[in-house]
Amino acid sequence: MAAGVKSAPALLLAAVVLIWNGPQSLLGVAGGLLCSALGDFCLVWPEQLFIHGMAAFAAAHLLYSLTFLSTRYSSDSSSKWPRVFYPVLFLTGGSFYFYLYPYLQKAPDSELLVPGVGLYILLITLMGSLAVRTRSLITVLGSLVFMVSDVTLAVQVFKAAVIENGTVVVMVTYYLSQLLIAVGDVKTVESNDDFSKWKRA
Repeated sequence: MAAGVKSAPALLLAAVVLIWNGPQSLLGVAGGLLCSALGDFCLVWPEQLFIHGMAAFAAAHLLYSLTFLSTRYSSDSSSKWPRVFYPVLFLTGGSFYFYLYPYLQKAPDSELLVPGVGLYILLITLMGSLAVRTRSLITVLGSLVFMVSDVTLAVQVFKAAVIENGTVVVMVTYYLSQLLIAVGDVKTVESNDDFSKWKRA
């Protein structure tokens, strides 16, 4: 029951994106939301399935990244301002991994978690950077809020710090981030359709 309730929001968002954007979105945001729903399911039992859940979310970030690279998301390559954020995000991600590293070494399954969390941080940082490239405010906010959610979760899971009402912060930011990413994807397709109609007219 708990797993179903926790997975339901991502599944509903996946269904909306799939209906709106078509089956090709299974290799994009809809697919990422389905992977996220699987991750939500696994993290109901973190002692047994944490690594499986992390892998599912890593796949979601990879699908989001591929989507943000697609031609549907316009990007002004001549603009320099997105490039400023790339080193900032990767430096932040690297610094957080450096901070978390001693706690990962103390965790059970540290031989899997040390490289696994490093790869995960790389993927979510890449996703955030590519979201900035899209110049879509909704998409950028969704991706950055997702990063905040995962940082808060990691700090709690690996006992790196105590955050008051941490679980509430994680869940609110997580569901908000998924909603923003889904809405951003739908609006991007809608905008492209409107542009195509304008060109034909």
